[in-house]
Amino acid sequence: MTSYFTGLGTGLSLIAAIGAQNAFVLKQGLMRRHVLAVCLFCAVSDAALILLGVGGMGMLGTRWQWLAEAMRWGGVVFLIAYGARSFRAALRGGAGLRPEGDGAGLAATIAALAALTWLNPHVWLDTVVLLGAIAQQTAWPTGFALGAISGSFLFFFALGYGARLLAPVFASPAAWRWLEFGVGWVMWSIAAGLALG
Repeated sequence: MTSYFTGLGTGLSLIAAIGAQNAFVLKQGLMRRHVLAVCLFCAVSDAALILLGVGGMGMLGTRWQWLAEAMRWGGVVFLIAYGARSFRAALRGGAGLRPEGDGAGLAATIAALAALTWLNPHVWLDTVVLLGAIAQQTAWPTGFALGAISGSFLFFFALGYGARLLAPVFASPAAWRWLEFGVGWVMWSIAAGLALG
């Protein structure tokens, strides 16, 4: 059980940082749009990457340097474009949060989330490389992986469904504009960090 709880704590500490994926989940939770699908996609994606890491796939990144570079620059381009979209929405403004209002369909939402997840080198480094390496140093690597996977499910569902508690705050157009600005800033900050290495 020590390996399980070590995995749970390590996984939660890595995933809790504000990032592009978390900002997206928070926004979807506030809008109450495809929350189950978004949370499930993130948690299952994390689980797959953690299992790859614990299974030893972290070696691919060191053997195929071009793969890491391709993911890095693909992530930079995507994050810049997504951040620009958020900044445009912040400048344009709107009527505040309308849970029943217009929004992207499920396929478009999952496509954007897939890019934020699978093209983000930080996600790969945290889940495949870092968690994979730490797991190998525990007494029960499989238990560590199960703990880290549990942490991902716990975090994403708490973030997605817990966002509803903030819905009254984001009924204000000004608060929604600040959220859009914050999302854009997070996206561009991560893109700059990736571009600068």
